[in-house]
Amino acid sequence: MSGGGPPRKRNFKIEAFKHRVELDPKYAERTWKVLEHAIHEIYNHNASGLSFEELYRSAYNMVLHKYGEKLYNGLESTMTWRLKEISKSIEAAQGGLFLEELNAKWMDHNKALQMIRDILMYMDRTYVPTSHRTPVHELGLNLWRDHIIHYPMIHGRLLDTLLDLIHRERMGEVINRGLMRSITKMLMDLGPAVYQDDFEKPFLEVSASFYSGESQEFIECCDCGNYLKKAERRLNEEMERVSHYLDAGSEAKITSVVEKEMIANHMHRLVHMENSGLVNMLIDDKYEDLGRMYTLFRRVPDGLSTIRDMMTSYLRETGKHLVTDPERLKDPVEFVQCLLNEKDKHDKIINVAFGNDKTFQNALNSSFEFFINLNNRSPEFISLYVDDKLRKGLKGATEEDVEGILDKVMMLFRYLQEKDVFEKYYKQHLAKRLLSGKTVSDDAERSMIVKLKTECGYQFTSKLEGMFTDMKTSQDTMQDFYAKKSEELGDGPTLDVHILTTGSWPTQPSPPCSLPPEILAVCEKFRGYYLGTHSGRRLTWQTNMGTADIKATFGKSQKHELNVSTYQMCVLMLFNTSDGLSYKDIEQATEIPSTDLKRCLQSLACVKGKNVLRKEPMSKDISEDDTFYFNDKFTSKLVKVKIGTVVAAKESEPEKQETRQRVEEDRKPQIEAAIVRIMKSRRVLDHNSIVSEVTKQLQARFLPNPVIIKKRIESLIEREFLERDKADRKLYRYLA
Repeated sequence: MSGGGPPRKRNFKIEAFKHRVELDPKYAERTWKVLEHAIHEIYNHNASGLSFEELYRSAYNMVLHKYGEKLYNGLESTMTWRLKEISKSIEAAQGGLFLEELNAKWMDHNKALQMIRDILMYMDRTYVPTSHRTPVHELGLNLWRDHIIHYPMIHGRLLDTLLDLIHRERMGEVINRGLMRSITKMLMDLGPAVYQDDFEKPFLEVSASFYSGESQEFIECCDCGNYLKKAERRLNEEMERVSHYLDAGSEAKITSVVEKEMIANHMHRLVHMENSGLVNMLIDDKYEDLGRMYTLFRRVPDGLSTIRDMMTSYLRETGKHLVTDPERLKDPVEFVQCLLNEKDKHDKIINVAFGNDKTFQNALNSSFEFFINLNNRSPEFISLYVDDKLRKGLKGATEEDVEGILDKVMMLFRYLQEKDVFEKYYKQHLAKRLLSGKTVSDDAERSMIVKLKTECGYQFTSKLEGMFTDMKTSQDTMQDFYAKKSEELGDGPTLDVHILTTGSWPTQPSPPCSLPPEILAVCEKFRGYYLGTHSGRRLTWQTNMGTADIKATFGKSQKHELNVSTYQMCVLMLFNTSDGLSYKDIEQATEIPSTDLKRCLQSLACVKGKNVLRKEPMSKDISEDDTFYFNDKFTSKLVKVKIGTVVAAKESEPEKQETRQRVEEDRKPQIEAAIVRIMKSRRVLDHNSIVSEVTKQLQARFLPNPVIIKKRIESLIEREFLERDKADRKLYRYLA
């Protein structure tokens, strides 16, 4: 071992043989003959007698000695000859044996190709890449394609046979799917182009023609539901066909053909089909047919929009008829119930048949919003519906049922463009329920207010909540009044006062009527107590909103307790001192406004079973020439008799105008506030932008009219909140 330093490198040198290797001139020819014989034997199924090791070595040596080209060309010509022979055998096969013979020969060729590739592996790895020739296996496939598949006597016959078998299967015959699978797989193995050009393209063309004719035949003799069933079945059959014996890539193409020919080309005719189209399906709740239509139409361009547009058109037309039908408008509760039923019906259709598709839900919502707002009484009617439910409609209902009904009402409420009009009516109806003690459940009332608050914010419900606060405060006040004044009051009439905060309640200035002296005395004592307890306040009696319980004795000493309005009490108390009074006498004594007095007298004298007064002459209506008498002959099975006031469930035309006017007045400050808010942040803005921004801000409560917005802008300019730009009159500037 030497000391330090790297080990020395040895240099190798490769030299040529000292003497030339001489090859037998006939070596290549002799070796090829051996290999050629082996190839024929393989094709003749005699491969078992061959030594693959020797054959491999022979092929190896030929390539090594630069005879690769001879070997490759020999292989190509031998295989070509064999395949030409095979093509004659396939051509000779008759009828149904044609495909079987083709398939059998294809299997043989594949096996032979595998063995040949193994023998010529060295050539495949060395000579083929360097000479840029086709690999052995691929060469075998190309030759099969050129000499078998593209052989004129086979090519057309093969395509016709395949298409005929598919047609027969479409017509209900059973075919050999395994054989079909082998043939189509062969075409794919020869290259996607072979499968597509020699089979798939003609297959799709023939299919298009077949389904075009069949769809025309079906649409002439079937209704919409049956046609869709047939289309669905055909679509499923084609998908099944692909899974059994066609290439997976064909699925999208063949389904596209069926969709175009059977669905897209007849879409409009199907949805409009008389007595069975989309509208009839919607009317008859045909969930299965609708679901099938949705599933099929979603597969084609504009399919779903065709259904959606038709559904929207139908909904708007139906809804328009519903909200403008004079018969339906007679009963507001029934009117709203019809709307809810329609909504439930179509919600279920969208959920069950249309997979809860959001675009269909949006179409449904926009349709309802469209037709509900065609009737400007919708806010009033929805409030009346809630009023009906919270008075009596929810008696005995579970908490879940109550929530369900209120949620449905809120759904309609969201469609209203004039939510402030609803608020006005709701406040009136809530006031009547609270003051008459007719609400079915405080929890239900509060739940409704919470829902309104969630939907529209605190401002929307603050006054409604104030009404509940007043009711609670009034209870406490009355307890304190009787605790302190019970001795002073003695055995006089019992008074129960609701103190209503002006602004929270829908009170209207109403001239107080002349109360009976007994009642007036108690009222004055309460006034003295209340103003003594709360300084700086004013009390105004709202006699038009009160009720009373009075005891009455009729003929044969029959006693009843009558539950009446304050106005009715004032009228009845007059008959303690008089048996008969004319209309003029009553009007003068009570000072009740004429309209209210007529309603009051009508309910006391003209309602069967409640007629504690008698009217002469007898008629349904009250005239100023009528005379009224105490009805001694009044009888009732009930000890307590409630006498309601004859009043329309809906507002009369003048009342409606008055409410509308109050709503318009209330909107003015809201529009002005929105304009000022916008201008404060933007400083300078053109007219159209202001209108657009104001509408955007206020649409949660109502849709402001551009004309009104313009008037409010003018008003703000007059009061120097804004000014017009001197150069551009359409621009407004905010004045700090």
